[in-house]
Amino acid sequence: MKSVLIAAMSALVISLLGTPAVVRLFRRRGYGQEIREDGPSSHAVKRGTPTMGGSVIIGATLIGYFVAHLFVAGQRGRGPTASALLVLGLMTALGLVGFLDDFIKIRKQRSLGLTAAAKFSGQLLTGVGFAVLALQFKNRHGLTPASTHLSFVRDYESIALGTVGFVVFAYLIVTATSNAVNLTDGLDGLASGTSVMVLASYVVIAFWEFGNACTRAGVNQASCYSARDPLDVALVAAAAMGACFGFLWWNASPAKIFMGDTGSLALGGLLAGIAIVTRTELLLIVLGGLFVIETISVILQVGAFKLTRKRIFNMAPVHHHFELAGWAENTVIVRFWIIAGLAVAFGLGVFYAEYLSAGPLG
Repeated sequence: MKSVLIAAMSALVISLLGTPAVVRLFRRRGYGQEIREDGPSSHAVKRGTPTMGGSVIIGATLIGYFVAHLFVAGQRGRGPTASALLVLGLMTALGLVGFLDDFIKIRKQRSLGLTAAAKFSGQLLTGVGFAVLALQFKNRHGLTPASTHLSFVRDYESIALGTVGFVVFAYLIVTATSNAVNLTDGLDGLASGTSVMVLASYVVIAFWEFGNACTRAGVNQASCYSARDPLDVALVAAAAMGACFGFLWWNASPAKIFMGDTGSLALGGLLAGIAIVTRTELLLIVLGGLFVIETISVILQVGAFKLTRKRIFNMAPVHHHFELAGWAENTVIVRFWIIAGLAVAFGLGVFYAEYLSAGPLG
């Protein structure tokens, strides 16, 4: 538990103290945000606000994770694990895709960066690469970072996807989650605040899986968990949570810096990777309920317009609908945070209820 706290606090301090320096650097270099011309008029004042702040989140997460390992160096079996390194690699790779997208926007002074084909190609390469590697690296118990079974709060042993099916499924999770966080990142602090809550839930879930791992002596085999490296994944989630907390201090309204696609794609990939290695892919839909709502609003808006030439919302994603309906930006943010918190609480409740039904109360 000490290492989890160290990871979170190290990343928090680095992000909190390092972000102002990055803001000054990006201002000098003119790395300012371009604003959608069809967006709410109140957003015009945000033009020029430094972007690509996700680089701070990525850096702080990596440093926080490895600093935590420095404090447990020398302890048997406590070095960096395959599961954690793969998740961090996925986060960094998608962050690079987002960085390229942000950089093109800045250089060409427009609100569109990479083409859709280029962005999806980057997600395809990183998602498939992660999925293939996650089925390698067996430990002494024969466990790999990911499994080929469909999972909710644990593997459904009766539903096997097969290697190819899992790779396709993992790619869809990575792409859907990274795009969902990207869509949510439209108001000051909305995506970073929501990510803090979901990451906090994964600290709890991964640590609970560690305490009830099937490989530990004396655990109830009916309700144990078969994740390969849950404690180390808890370190990753804690470091990312701390990094987002520190960044949120400067990203809260009125934002001094935006995370950009650099941060939103990285965080989405991180959440997808954590869900896969903790065997909770479908539970992520519940925990990330706000991300799901934002994505569905875009799908409905686009689908309705193509079919009927009419719009369901004033603007999609749905947070802009409420802005155009007259809600103040801070009102939208806080109320959406409440929705995100309720989704996380419900998801944790489902996770714990399943544990009770499978073991002590089953």
